[in-house]
Amino acid sequence: MRTVYVNGEYLLENEAKVSIFDRGFLMADGVYEVTSVLDGKLIDFAGHAKRLERSLNALDMPHPAVLPDLLGVHRELVRLNAVEEGMIYLQITRGAPDDRDFVFPDPETTMPTVVLFTQNKPDLANSPAAKKGIKVISIKDQRWARRDIKTVQLLFPSMGKMMAKAAGVDDAWMVEDGAVTEGTSNNAYIVKDNTIITRHLGSEILHGITRAAVLRFAKEAQMKVEERCFTIAEAQAADEAFITSASTFVMPVVEIDGEAIGVGEPGAVVTRLREIYLEESRKAAV
Repeated sequence: MRTVYVNGEYLLENEAKVSIFDRGFLMADGVYEVTSVLDGKLIDFAGHAKRLERSLNALDMPHPAVLPDLLGVHRELVRLNAVEEGMIYLQITRGAPDDRDFVFPDPETTMPTVVLFTQNKPDLANSPAAKKGIKVISIKDQRWARRDIKTVQLLFPSMGKMMAKAAGVDDAWMVEDGAVTEGTSNNAYIVKDNTIITRHLGSEILHGITRAAVLRFAKEAQMKVEERCFTIAEAQAADEAFITSASTFVMPVVEIDGEAIGVGEPGAVVTRLREIYLEESRKAAV
């Protein structure tokens, strides 16, 4: 049984409790981060911690007292749960006031709720899906306008995952005003003529920590990168396609809406990018 962290305490998961009045439960008034673990060490932790603070600030949410000690909490959970490969989920909400109200509670009397838990994923680095690639469909993007804030409002992405499952594929890419925004839980890319193309940063997409690292590694490897919008038709005509996220790293996409991308199998660029990302991330892991 896992040990989890709730508001300053390490507890067995069946002993952990959060109030029914918690704003995360009632209003989706919370933010989260997911940090991968490889070889028992944390990947890109500094980037996730920085984005967490950005999300808290964007929602005018009080910073919990534990914030400066989060690295220690993450490491302790890795130790207590003997995680070699997997993820740590961190969720912070505006807390649990005495009753339900649309108005934010007084931060002087209502402290944020902080929850962390681990997931073991033994095949995280050597994922079978990375060897064969995944298939996606396109769906209309119907999320709220501030997707750059990593909130717990994940209902539509969950619906998108279910649409993909019903279609017999692995995931969905969301489309708005004719252009791809991102995947349901990942950033989206295509490769054409050895150029990596991905949507530019803005409020329309999450500012992925893995995205930032992959683009940096790509430029260091002398790969050409363009940050701009692209369409589903352009993606279907691309040489390669892929996604990035903390839980998938760099994952090839081999089919979009039933159309094979390139030769229908992982290409040289995405294969090399995954190798570089894993190698460099392991070196910098904490």
